[in-house]
Amino acid sequence: MALIKSISGIRGTIGGKVGESLTPIDIVKFASAYGTWLRRRGKGPLKVVTGRDARVSGTMVASLVNASLRSVGIDVVDAGLVTTPTVEMAVTGLKAGGGIIFTASHNPAQWNALKLLNEAGEFLSDSDGREVLALAEAVDFDYITYDKLGKETIDQSWTKRHIQSVIDMPLVDTEAIKGAGYTVAVDAVNSVGGIVIPALLRALGVKKVLELYCEPTGLFPHNPEPLPEHLGDISRVVKEHGADLGFVVDPDVDRLAIICEDGAMFGEEYTLVSVADYVLGHRKGPTVSNMSSTKALRDITEGHGCTYSSAPVGEVNVVAEMKRTGAVIGGEGNGGVIYPALHYGRDALAGIALFLTHLARKRVACSVLRRQYPDYYIAKTKIDLTGDVDMSKLDFALRQEYPGAVVDTRDGIKLDFPTGWVQIRKSNTEPIMRIYAEERDKTMAEKLAGDVTVIVKDL
Repeated sequence: MALIKSISGIRGTIGGKVGESLTPIDIVKFASAYGTWLRRRGKGPLKVVTGRDARVSGTMVASLVNASLRSVGIDVVDAGLVTTPTVEMAVTGLKAGGGIIFTASHNPAQWNALKLLNEAGEFLSDSDGREVLALAEAVDFDYITYDKLGKETIDQSWTKRHIQSVIDMPLVDTEAIKGAGYTVAVDAVNSVGGIVIPALLRALGVKKVLELYCEPTGLFPHNPEPLPEHLGDISRVVKEHGADLGFVVDPDVDRLAIICEDGAMFGEEYTLVSVADYVLGHRKGPTVSNMSSTKALRDITEGHGCTYSSAPVGEVNVVAEMKRTGAVIGGEGNGGVIYPALHYGRDALAGIALFLTHLARKRVACSVLRRQYPDYYIAKTKIDLTGDVDMSKLDFALRQEYPGAVVDTRDGIKLDFPTGWVQIRKSNTEPIMRIYAEERDKTMAEKLAGDVTVIVKDL
């Protein structure tokens, strides 16, 4: 059993002991802290939008959170079974004071989480998140009397509104997509993407949609993280049915992976790269990705005569850097596209619409488009954390081993080399240490990741 508290929310496995997993007591405590924080903050209306992915535990978590919010005088608008970006858009659309999404994103089915949003429909800042955590730790809540309880309403219109907003984006060309006559396969891992993605594709003008694992039962047929080793089924469907491409989303639909017509992976890192290439071709401006993302985005950005900058891992950090630089496109290499012309949040719907337009206008096969981008390889390893790691000692050891590297300690430790990089950082969502290394050559990347892993283990 596990329970992870962070500035962006609380995440854990369902069942087990209080304080050690995501139990009803922990859920109520954290929701009460968030609601109390909103009341004391006084920045927006005492109204919160909630929504959930299709996890089996979702309705239970929603009931506990909604009731807890009402108990501190917060009105709740329950959007029901919706994507994370849909809730983000509903917060601003309804002028709410905040939002909570019940989803553990790519984590397996036994996990769930409360993802916290502010009045801008964005994840909490570091300082705001710490205030919520402190209230939860102190059990310092503002429960109110019966006559001041918050109200709860249901509003399930936001999926349609979200789809329409994507269709209406100026850079989305539904005529080009329709003219291409695409057959597109979808793997929605039996979560909310099974509702929204086929509907979006049909609205975009896709000729035929092949639905795989699109029943929102919350019973994930494979590991829900959209990585190549989990996507054999959709790869076979694309090839066997002659589809032009396939789309894969995670349970809350903020990450997007693409399958080429030959069943090969487009590469999750290259979702953002390709969409950025399209956007920059029509609107020049800066781009941003996190420090764990491929160098290919920098290459593409500079090829368009624009500037690139990086941010620590985490959507809130990427958004902050995008706002600082005025970026026209950004995101994370895990398939998370942030298109500020729509909203500041990772959004697979926006990614799909922009990618399909790009592909249709290029008039090439998906695999051909992929070959137009620079090739990098990222080796990804992880170490289970049973205790803490002394990052200062690790920093010293790495500098001794790689004296010529440029060291960046904004997010863990990242070493930049002329041809690649390696980063070591603690996960924000799991009790693990991640080690990523990128090089042009797969063997070099894997060797670099392996060598650094040995250094970490030997501390």
